[in-house]
Amino acid sequence: MSVIVEIAVDPIGTSSPSVGDYIKIAIDVIKRSGYKYEIGPMGTSVELPSVEALGKLLQDIHDTLYKVGIKRIVTTVRIDDRRDKAITMAYKVERVSK
Repeated sequence: MSVIVEIAVDPIGTSSPSVGDYIKIAIDVIKRSGYKYEIGPMGTSVELPSVEALGKLLQDIHDTLYKVGIKRIVTTVRIDDRRDKAITMAYKVERVSK
């Protein structure tokens, strides 16, 4: 069963109020992970095999952003860990779109 998470990364202390280039870096980390993901206007949803996998993904995102000079990162995470049946991001969207 998969865990669906929404991740919102906020780089703090950049030289510009625009942080899109840093968000692209975080998205590249998610893309390289091989997990299915969907970019939204305020965060990115990801299908993961477990909550444990989320920890590794977040560590990779933070480490990568630190390497490009971000000294402070605030990350917000929402977790949908449903264990009674398998769900996907597509299922959740379809379910409420009908």
